[in-house]
Amino acid sequence: MGDFYQNGIITTLHNLSSRSTEEMEAELVRFAEVRPMSLVLPCLYSELEGPALDKIVTELAKVEYLHEIVIGLDRADETQYKHAIQFFSRLPQNHRILWNDGPRLQAVNRMLQEQDLAPKELGKGCNVWYCLGYILAQGTTSSVALHDCDILTYDRSMLARLVYPVANPSFNYQFCKGYYARVADSKMNGRVTRLLVTPLMRALKKILGSLDYLEYLDSYRYPLAGEFSFRVDVINDIRIPSDWGLEIGVLSEVNRNYSTNRLCQVDIADKYDHKHQNLSVEDAQAGLSKMSIDIAKGVFRKLATNGVVFSTETFRSIKATYYRIALDFIETYRNDAIINGLKFDVHNEEKAVELFAENVLKAGLHFLENPMETPFIPSWNRVQSAIPDVFRHLCYAVDDDYREFS
Repeated sequence: MGDFYQNGIITTLHNLSSRSTEEMEAELVRFAEVRPMSLVLPCLYSELEGPALDKIVTELAKVEYLHEIVIGLDRADETQYKHAIQFFSRLPQNHRILWNDGPRLQAVNRMLQEQDLAPKELGKGCNVWYCLGYILAQGTTSSVALHDCDILTYDRSMLARLVYPVANPSFNYQFCKGYYARVADSKMNGRVTRLLVTPLMRALKKILGSLDYLEYLDSYRYPLAGEFSFRVDVINDIRIPSDWGLEIGVLSEVNRNYSTNRLCQVDIADKYDHKHQNLSVEDAQAGLSKMSIDIAKGVFRKLATNGVVFSTETFRSIKATYYRIALDFIETYRNDAIINGLKFDVHNEEKAVELFAENVLKAGLHFLENPMETPFIPSWNRVQSAIPDVFRHLCYAVDDDYREFS
């Protein structure tokens, strides 16, 4: 059970009473009459063969308030796409699968490339962007939730709590971020949030002062959570990063477009576990190493747009300050683990901090060398302005794939 303390500058909605899922879902059914809801599921084909997604689909089949489920399918050939249609066929809700590697959606992508509007990098950001475009093209949804497909501890109460703040017509929230404790198998997880993002925010505040953007990011209890929800109007202007900075980038975008009283976070689970990335010490283009670089670059880019001027010396100071603060956090987490009877590996925690410290500097130097780099995918408003019938092409591609292969 969480506490009721409000920290930071956004609203925190806690889990204070262990309210039943059925009671909340009954309300959501009523909300859906005036505010239809959709769910976006970005996934790799390999996740259809894993242990998490089968349970997720089983749980979602019990959800009555969803108007539509939009599934983004990456890295799938024709045979695998056909299998995906069968795999998701037990969903009673309206649902469509975006076969991102199929010839029809690839043709849409080439049309966007001709206008220099296509995503530059494949991955979750690209997948989510196309799914959100399809939802806009349908024009039948008021509220949208999104969550990952590798959640091993999933149950449908997560979705109910996640979508509730933007589905309730009496609430004024435009965007909601899910949060939870990353504890599983008797140990703390969530290394990138615990050991990179939080100490980096504190280091930046120490060096740059308490800037509004830093206070904003530091208000989120789990800024890297892949679970969030929003009202459909948010999609039009949002620019989605195509790299590992997706979650931080989305938080930055909604901060740019909305006042903080329209944003919130909600406790969606007592326990949460999903697929873990390797630290990848030897390869800066993989695992948590790449993730940490992309996240740090995203933060530095946003600060630069707010008028912060960086230099090599600044980034060296940030690295040193981050490193000291992160090591102090390890002691804090160790004590928290001990009092809760959890396992805690100080050596591996310090290895992660050492890698992240190097990557904070790498990200800073990369930013200085490439100040005009724009990893954001254009907003759908811009795409529609350049290609007015893009939504028609997108809908035809998705629906024709389904008709041909289902």
